[in-house]
Amino acid sequence: MEGEVIGTGPYRATKLWNETIKLFRGGMPLRRHWANFRYYEGTFTGSEALDYLHELLRSNYNFGPEVTRYQTLQLLRKFFKAHVIEDVKGRHGTEDFEDNSHLYRFPTMSPLKSLPTRPSWRDSSDLPRLIRWDDYEELPLKENVAPQKSAVLTSDLWNKRHSVAIGDVHECKLIRRREVTSKQVDHIWKSMTVTHLQRVLGLKTLEGILNPVHVNGKHIVHNIFSVNKTGIVVLENKAEDMPYWVISAMKCLANWPDGSDAKQPLYPGFERDVLRTVADYYQRLKEPLLTYHLYEVFVNILSLLQEQDKATEALQVSCLLLPPPNRRRLQLLLRLMDRVCHNLRLPPLNDAIATRTLMVQMFSHCVLGSPDDMDLDELLATKLVTFMMEHHNAVFQVNTRLRCQVEEHLSHLKRAQVSSSVRCV
Repeated sequence: MEGEVIGTGPYRATKLWNETIKLFRGGMPLRRHWANFRYYEGTFTGSEALDYLHELLRSNYNFGPEVTRYQTLQLLRKFFKAHVIEDVKGRHGTEDFEDNSHLYRFPTMSPLKSLPTRPSWRDSSDLPRLIRWDDYEELPLKENVAPQKSAVLTSDLWNKRHSVAIGDVHECKLIRRREVTSKQVDHIWKSMTVTHLQRVLGLKTLEGILNPVHVNGKHIVHNIFSVNKTGIVVLENKAEDMPYWVISAMKCLANWPDGSDAKQPLYPGFERDVLRTVADYYQRLKEPLLTYHLYEVFVNILSLLQEQDKATEALQVSCLLLPPPNRRRLQLLLRLMDRVCHNLRLPPLNDAIATRTLMVQMFSHCVLGSPDDMDLDELLATKLVTFMMEHHNAVFQVNTRLRCQVEEHLSHLKRAQVSSSVRCV
């Protein structure tokens, strides 16, 4: 059962949760099972549920073939705690769902989540208004002063002559734009970035997806301009940076075997210990790198992955919204994952799992996660992180179209303007 394709829009994560439950309840084969000296009608074993749901998720457009059996087991455990399923004695959530012959059934009550009431941000002062050219100040006019000829054509005089010549406007009021402050620059980047993101997602509004109050213009400006020659964010406050030993471990693994220090004890399995060191740091972060506030934004981007160019553009814009320390950690992590996956000289990092699968499973929940325990974040994170790892160079490029639009707007604001509505008597 492929089910409905859940496109972009508010509360996509909740809609995906509900859609998955509908497909599971509607398609799971129910049989008569014998247990505890009696028959139970309309039931299924843990293993049967795991087999069915795993294939359902792998064939579903919203998730895809990357879904593992273990991830499916984790989802069934969430379903058990959320009372999507129960055991034949009516119990749920008191113990873990297991891949065995234990019997389960669907409860009669509806387990679907209700969609939250959409907040109204449209009239809120938090919505970023784009600064316009007519936020101006008037130039004082000097009376009874004879004009003086000058060999140098000043910018004010050029603008005055140009405006009169082109627009046939009376020379009564010349308007000059106030100096654009750094705070206004931050605000313009915020406003135009949010607008660009909305357009890429193909939505009329970002209500229920992104609250503008959680967008910081300073973060955007820092992520664009405070970078090194390879495009990695540079932090002003070194206390916010990753510990030296983590960066050292990442360099060692990324450049293996050339990146290992000769003083380090190289022993069988050393590279696995280095990987565990890196994983331990990322897994202890208080919040996923893409943050809880931006969770719905990135869940919406997942619906665009079939259109690689559009998905890449959406990720370019969305990753600008991250706090600079998060963006830096994410850049270094995805670059490491990609290098490890393509390093043929690196020994296997796990005896049972391929390196690519291991890297995605190990770090995906460090990148994307939901504040709600009852969510599909593990499945969604796997799909998103796989795409971001494979296209990390493009994802962290500053979107050219957005940058040109902002720079044009800033340039326009810095030019003198003439108020065409003012006429001399």
